[in-house]
Amino acid sequence: MNTNPNQRFWVELALAVANALLFTLTLVWREWIEIVFRIDLDDGSGAFEWAIVAVTATLAIGFMLAARHEWQSRWAEAS
Repeated sequence: MNTNPNQRFWVELALAVANALLFTLTLVWREWIEIVFRIDLDDGSGAFEWAIVAVTATLAIGFMLAARHEWQSRWAEAS
């Protein structure tokens, strides 16, 4: 039986890590969005940054749960 994780697991894990990094970056340094993209969508209120924090946290958790499910289903197939 093959117990190695499949490609879907690795993609979900990579997306979880990327979203967790964006979450952390935006939580710690909110101005990075304005600096990188040279736009201020919320006129300095911070609402856009908090929306990014909420979305990336939700996506990171979702992708982590999906990767966990892939990992567990792979082990269930092997046993």
